[in-house]
Parts: sequence; C-alpha cells; structure tokens
Amino acid sequence: MNRLIVFGLIAGGIGVAAALPHVGHAQTTQTGTVEKVWEDGFRFNTGDRAFRVDTWDIYGDNTVSYVAVGDRATITGEFEGSEFDAFTVHVTP
Repeated sequence: MNRLIVFGLIAGGIGVAAALPHVGHAQTTQTGTVEKVWEDGFRFNTGDRAFRVDTWDIYGDNTVSYVAVGDRATITGEFEGSEFDAFTVHVTP
C-alpha cells in the first residue's frame, strides 16, 4: 500500500512540474500598428495599449528587413512581463 502512495505522489509531482512552465503564459492575438522598429523587435500600438514586441525568434536581428513603421500587423504570442514574445507576425498590405 505504501508503494502505491509513493508512486502516486511521484507521478503527481511530475505532472505538476510539467505543467508549471505553462501557467500564466496564454497565447494571444493582437492587431495594431508598428510605431518603431529595431533589429530584434518593434513597438506596437493596438489602440488600447502600446508595448514592445520581441521578434528575435522569428527574424533574428533582421526585423527591419521585414517590418516598417506604419505597418498594420496581426501578431500572435505571449506576454513575458511587459514585453510580448511574438510567435508569428503577419503584416497587412
């Protein structure tokens, strides 16, 4: 009986440890206008708020080759503190 309890506790602990990195990180979609661009990100304004977008995982240090000031875009990703980590960036022509 004790082995069953120990096994249950270990399995439960592993499940919690696997889930914790994902708590508080909800993927969202934002639409707005690019206000400023730099090598690995840009400033984005949705009309309700403005925030920094990290695009390094998408464009590396070449964001300025793909995104320009004034571009309308839809981005998906998650907030890490006050910065938005972008998973996708779709510029609207």
